[in-house]
Amino acid sequence: MTGANNFSVSGYGPQRAAWTRLFARDSLARRLDWPILLSAIALSLIGTALVYSATRGRTEINQGDPYYFLIRHLVNTGVGIVLMIGTIWLGHRTLRTAVPILYGISLFLVLLVLTPLGATINGSRNWIVLGGGFSLQPSEFVKITIILGMAMLLAARVDAGDKPYPDHRTVAQALGLAAVPMMIIMLMPDLGSVMVMVIIVLGVLLASGASNRWVLGLIGAGALGAVAVWQLHILDEYQINRFAAFANPDLDPAGVGYNTNQARIAIGSGGLTGAGLFHGSQTTGQFVPEQQTDFVFTVAGEELGFIGAGLIIGLLGVILWRACRIARETTELYGTIVAAGIIAWFAFQSFENIGMTLGIMPVAGLPLPFVSYGGSSMFSVWIAVGLLQSIRVQRPMSA
Repeated sequence: MTGANNFSVSGYGPQRAAWTRLFARDSLARRLDWPILLSAIALSLIGTALVYSATRGRTEINQGDPYYFLIRHLVNTGVGIVLMIGTIWLGHRTLRTAVPILYGISLFLVLLVLTPLGATINGSRNWIVLGGGFSLQPSEFVKITIILGMAMLLAARVDAGDKPYPDHRTVAQALGLAAVPMMIIMLMPDLGSVMVMVIIVLGVLLASGASNRWVLGLIGAGALGAVAVWQLHILDEYQINRFAAFANPDLDPAGVGYNTNQARIAIGSGGLTGAGLFHGSQTTGQFVPEQQTDFVFTVAGEELGFIGAGLIIGLLGVILWRACRIARETTELYGTIVAAGIIAWFAFQSFENIGMTLGIMPVAGLPLPFVSYGGSSMFSVWIAVGLLQSIRVQRPMSA
């Protein structure tokens, strides 16, 4: 009996000590932002169900396996979580020193898309086919390197105590750093990604404390650039048609306006509670194109209704709210800028994706963060979550 008691106590002691260390006030588990983490996991799992519903009956794309996209979406999510853990382990401050290397790699990959190794999917040449059914979209990772690169430049002298805010020369250098990959991506052309990057740049500048003249000048330059792109016919015909359909929803409902019309029908038919998962007539009838990627929100609207669609928006809102709190509480400008860039990225991309399904934004081919199918997109957003967690973990406990 004594031996049994000794065994019990000796076994309980280390377990209790490990449990105490795990949830001690200064432990990693306590310092993580769990609302962000749990919301991102919930969105990815909801996305798995929606992607499966949209693809299980589409033999032309699922290679005859109804679980093809479901399994790959789960794998993408798992890899993304591993990348998040790796990002937390490295830390945003370590990545700050590696920005030149990361920036060079991202530029190389983007340029590689313009070579014969690049592939055109849905009208845009922004993919690198890796074989085995896998492909890489470098523009997704450029969003991260732009945030890290601009933050490194804008915060360098401020965090060192040399300047109260970035000077004009530093801002110009940061804008130049962002402009190079954006111009290359525009040549693909990938207008949607460029739109997100412009919003990221604006968010970064606002958070850095740079002069408002730069922000106003960038907005003006963006407007002039949009006019120039239109006048010089840089956009492909399908992109012009998307804007035309947005401006006039009744334009060619069986042609250029087909996607948005079918999307609105799917969402509108869901009502309050939806038709039930796997029971949406628009989804099972395959009336909405690209429903596992760009138009995945239509599956939620039709099958989960207003409540389910609202849950997705609410979870995205939690991530943005907690990210804003992280940006506000960090004591270093670098961390504030990185968090602000991620907030601008997630907020605009979510609004654009959901908005285009509702007809209040033009179709731009952007995935819904954590929900849409796509490896590159999933990896990049989970890396961004890792950056947010790193900023929170490394902040002083008094914050």
